[in-house]
Amino acid sequence: EEWKEGENDQPGDMVKTGEWETVNKANALWSRNKKDITPEQYSEFYKAISHDFEAPLAWSHNRVEGSTEYTQLLYIPAKAPFDLWNRDKSAGVKLYVKRVFIMDDAEALMPSYLRFVKGVIDSADLPLNVSRELLQESRDVKAIREGSTKRVLGMLEDLAKKAAPAPAEEGVTDVVDKKDEATEVESGKYATFYAEFGAVLKEGLGEDHANRERIAKLLRFASSTTDSVTVAFADYKARMKEGQDAIYYITADTLAAAKNSPQLEVFKKKGIEVLLMTDRVDEWALNYLHDFDGTPLQSVAKGAVDLGKLQDEEEKKAAEAAAESFKPMLEKLKEALKDKAEDVRVTTRLVDSPACLVVQDGGMSTQLARMLKQAGQPAPDLKPVLEVNAEHALVKKLEGSAHFDDLANILFDQALLAEGGMPADPAAYVRRVNALLV
Repeated sequence: EEWKEGENDQPGDMVKTGEWETVNKANALWSRNKKDITPEQYSEFYKAISHDFEAPLAWSHNRVEGSTEYTQLLYIPAKAPFDLWNRDKSAGVKLYVKRVFIMDDAEALMPSYLRFVKGVIDSADLPLNVSRELLQESRDVKAIREGSTKRVLGMLEDLAKKAAPAPAEEGVTDVVDKKDEATEVESGKYATFYAEFGAVLKEGLGEDHANRERIAKLLRFASSTTDSVTVAFADYKARMKEGQDAIYYITADTLAAAKNSPQLEVFKKKGIEVLLMTDRVDEWALNYLHDFDGTPLQSVAKGAVDLGKLQDEEEKKAAEAAAESFKPMLEKLKEALKDKAEDVRVTTRLVDSPACLVVQDGGMSTQLARMLKQAGQPAPDLKPVLEVNAEHALVKKLEGSAHFDDLANILFDQALLAEGGMPADPAAYVRRVNALLV
């Protein structure tokens, strides 16, 4: 119908034309050619399916043909949802079969560590009556899941490459053009992504063995040389000192606790960089990553410190002599702390602090044990190893002290506090300190 003006002072009216008119011109965005879709249209479509007000950081639109045929349009959000850590919430992309909507949150199409990814997957091979149970068993779904995972990791690798600092050019002026501003925006996208989803990405180290190396290259950390979370394993390895044969790291509850940990003292003295890991998932994730590109990862809070070629022979001989002369004192400390410490030994990692706590190689860290208990999970009762600095004035004061047991317990509790723990009996700790003060 169309409007026709009236004649001879008569009012106008709608009249039939006998022609068909298209009322709805909308079609599936993902089914259109990429060159026909503008960035604004991609962004608006993301907002429509995700109910997000912010534009996505990146997207990937592809048609896959072969043994399995499907179209994927995947987005990486700029902001984490409030329920990102809710494991009970279903997550995943929207599933279509031949442009017929099947389900929201098709979890089988994306691994859980990529649960933040939004988008649409349209399969040409799955049956229209597919159920969640069939999705778990389908060979086609497995191929789609693997292909989508690789595509998302590829997007993240592209963002990470753009975040790498560009080499300085000769004759650079202070004038900034629009191209430079656009490049700066692109280079900041990976930092934005990592601040929102970096901790989730680390779950992939334990959940996705096939892509573990790719995920490891995407991880970023602060270090003893910078507070910003920008240091990749590859960056660390490129800066390793000659003779250094391990990537050193420490896990802690906060950045301040990690930076000021007594366990870093010998590394700071020798100028050895240490990665600072402060996400709650770090301790668990690193159980699945033992080396990077052939270089082993070593926690500075586990086992005895062996700096190998970085420690000269004189230092080794001095440490052995100190341990030998301090043996009687170590036996007394072991007896006084037999209910708290698995062992007491002379340290090679302390410079300014009197003592610190470590665990044996391969043992569960005290931080992980605390987190398990806080989450209501069963955790073993750990007895850490107390390492003492034989050259420290407080340790020397133990010799012949009338308050030996009190000083020994204070030494242990202070080492526990320094690494983020809490004395089993805080009142007893305060009482011992007060007794020494008066």
